[in-house]
Amino acid sequence: QDYTWEDHGYSLINRLYPDVGQLLDEKFQVVYNLTYHTIAMHCGVDTSMLRRAIWNYVHCVFGIRYDDYDYGEVNQLLERSLKIYIKTVACYPEKTTKRMYTQFWRHFKHSEKVHINLLLLEARMQAALLYALRAVTRYMT
Repeated sequence: QDYTWEDHGYSLINRLYPDVGQLLDEKFQVVYNLTYHTIAMHCGVDTSMLRRAIWNYVHCVFGIRYDDYDYGEVNQLLERSLKIYIKTVACYPEKTTKRMYTQFWRHFKHSEKVHINLLLLEARMQAALLYALRAVTRYMT
């Protein structure tokens, strides 16, 4: 059964800690929607599919999958070196190296790479919260 932030986590955390759900949701949304509409040297690009692919890939790494998302997008949009980087930072941050950072998206700006890090860390935080909040929900029922 799906346990999503929007449908379950947000309301439970707001019930347990008033206003915290709103603050977390705003934090997730700011990072998720952050864009300069550029990719490398290309301007005016809609990056929403890429951002969604990164977010959902991080959730997938932690065993959270959504029925309404086409995971074929992940394979189309995320090259292997980026997937390795995302999985390492999300699961084993202590094993992340500078070489790994420089290997993915070689022609991209550092600000774009930093945005990838922000996306994956917020997605990881949301995944961890979903697991914790689901356990709380099970305990309460």
